[in-house]
Amino acid sequence: MLLRANPKSIEIQAKLFRGFSDPSRLSILDALRAGAVTVSEIVEATGLSQSNVSNHLSCLRDCGLVTSEQQGRFVYYELSDKRVGQLLMLADQLLADVAKGVYECTRYNVKESKNG
Repeated sequence: MLLRANPKSIEIQAKLFRGFSDPSRLSILDALRAGAVTVSEIVEATGLSQSNVSNHLSCLRDCGLVTSEQQGRFVYYELSDKRVGQLLMLADQLLADVAKGVYECTRYNVKESKNG
């Protein structure tokens, strides 16, 4: 028996994956895998500008992928759910097996990263 996809669920999933689809946001999420860090630490880890990091963190926080906590004069950011990190780890594992196909895929053109 074939199950019908729920169009509403598919739209929400697509929206979730758009959060992961930007190289800058993905770089920030990757930097947060080890735990809570400040914007300055994210800037250092990613090579992105402070304003770029702050802008993407705001987006990621609004979308529920990242949380923030003020501690003294610093704001610490972390992944909102350990499954975000697990999803990134699964992506790494999947890429280890299918990287050649993803790299050679002409349907999803990806611009070369300035940091890569």
